[in-house]
Amino acid sequence: MHLDRRLFLTACTRAGIASPLLPGILYTLAAQAQDSAATDQSKPPVITPEMIDQASLLAGVGPFTAEQKKMMIDGLVDQNGSIKAIRKLDLPNSVAPAFVFHPLPAAKEKQPCVTIDHDAFAGWSPNPSAVAPARMEDLAFANIRTLASLLQARKITSLALTQMYLARLKRYDPTLHFVINLTEERALAHAKAADAEIAAGNYRGPLHGIPWGAKDLLAAKGYPTTWGAGGFEHQMIDEDATVVQRLDAAGAVLVAKLTLGALAMGDVWFGGRTRNPWNPAQGSSGSSAGPASAVSAGCVGFAIGSETLGSISSPSTRCGVTGLRPTFGFVPRTGAMALSWTMDKLGPIARSAEDCALVLNAIYGPDGKDTSVAAEPFHWGSIDWRSLRIGYLKSAFDSISPFKSQPAPAEETAAQKSDREKREAQRRQFHARRVYDQRYDLAALARLRQMGVTLIPVELPKLHYGAMTPLLNAEAAAAFDQLTLTGRDRLLTAQGPEDWPNIFRIARFYPAVDYIQANRARTQVVQQLSELFRHVDIIVTPTMDTQLVATNLSGHPALIVPNGLRGADAPKPPKVDTGDYDNIGGPGTPVSITFLAGHYQDAKLAAFGHSYQQAAGFLNLHPNLD
Repeated sequence: MHLDRRLFLTACTRAGIASPLLPGILYTLAAQAQDSAATDQSKPPVITPEMIDQASLLAGVGPFTAEQKKMMIDGLVDQNGSIKAIRKLDLPNSVAPAFVFHPLPAAKEKQPCVTIDHDAFAGWSPNPSAVAPARMEDLAFANIRTLASLLQARKITSLALTQMYLARLKRYDPTLHFVINLTEERALAHAKAADAEIAAGNYRGPLHGIPWGAKDLLAAKGYPTTWGAGGFEHQMIDEDATVVQRLDAAGAVLVAKLTLGALAMGDVWFGGRTRNPWNPAQGSSGSSAGPASAVSAGCVGFAIGSETLGSISSPSTRCGVTGLRPTFGFVPRTGAMALSWTMDKLGPIARSAEDCALVLNAIYGPDGKDTSVAAEPFHWGSIDWRSLRIGYLKSAFDSISPFKSQPAPAEETAAQKSDREKREAQRRQFHARRVYDQRYDLAALARLRQMGVTLIPVELPKLHYGAMTPLLNAEAAAAFDQLTLTGRDRLLTAQGPEDWPNIFRIARFYPAVDYIQANRARTQVVQQLSELFRHVDIIVTPTMDTQLVATNLSGHPALIVPNGLRGADAPKPPKVDTGDYDNIGGPGTPVSITFLAGHYQDAKLAAFGHSYQQAAGFLNLHPNLD
């Protein structure tokens, strides 16, 4: 099954968390409203604004306006569908929920930090033949290895490199809208310090002196951390996130706080919409909108993004860059905005798998604060990819069924007919783009076979992945509870039925028992997907597919790599990017392929991705911005 953005968001956003005072009251009211003789539990329940009033009174939220209640109804009906799907599962008593309680935050004494010895030079050696160009700007799209080799040899300076990237950020931001705040004063000071240290022989490793950008959900002391959201434009957090601290320690130079869709959804933030450098008429996708766009445009050496359910995968695909979504619990999130405590992951977005590995090598491992992080190793550079067993999700690469029109209802108004025909046209266009893009997925399999890979067919377990995604918004609603309770959700830019304000309101009506049941179902996802990786080391898959939901639920790592550019015969993109579809593309825009691995096998993943990129030859693709 392929996921377009509308289906993806519908599956991922129409749900939330329950008040303990509301154990299924809305579900009961809806069931009672139907005629008992004709009740069919397979049909959606009837939910009315009056039911929402009664249920919200018991839950202690609201009152909601008539418009807000109308907007909530479809989401509540869908949420009931998810609840029913989970209730149909056979969950033995032995299946525990997919979360673990950590008592550390309640401890009176500070817990010791469990440290990992980061080898700054692991998997990296300089390129002695690297030559400094006549113009510094000719290095805008250079990879980390090239930049690091030139910096270590003192053929270029970090100050000059930083000034070049700052100038490009300023030049292209008016078109691409990827900067929330430049960290110019901090960057220039750190660049000068890097040059002095390198000159003195105190070289810290391949990130020393490399300018980078942070998704603006990472705190950086002295600068606003806005979360991309209206109402938080001037929020100051008086600390550096752990990831920022670790990159500082590696000598990297933070040049900008980059955009994210408000509260980590999409590419629309309080300052506008971040754009795709390959086609600025389109959004960059999100929510790591600024990191992907800025890397793609050659405005930073690398960036740090985050993913909860597609936020590295989707913009990396749209913008034609490489993204590494680490294993859940590999990189500490201390100092980062929480959206979902059991699903949030921080990871690098860069030009190549090798670049991503060099960055991950600097930021992984426990910090003594984020209790989800495990002390697992990352041995980048010591893996022979030829020894790996490579699987592929066979059904995801099978031929796509012909498009089928949906029958028109017996009776419909002119307005309903017009709306149905519009949706039908959109579905037809999406299907045509899926069929076209599949040629690039199949070409990836052919390229792997040319590399000498014997591909092993595997399949995802047949589980109700979409029915478990309400867990994300349950946690998100709790994380931003005060926005709903105080009415400050009105300050967020987007206010549609699939946007956070409406999702958070719906969230109040998700029964606590069903939240726990969905977590128990998630345990089965973790167990059954982990079983796949007993038989293969790497799995090849289309990026925007069912696996995206499944592996975010299970916490498995993913590497998203560019896989070519659409040809001149590609279906034309829509005139307006509504944000509903991911594969709108058009001629000359990037496509991607994704590699998956077992938990904490991120080094294997990067090693295999690096080998694929060397063979595929897509490492030097970048947009023409002038």
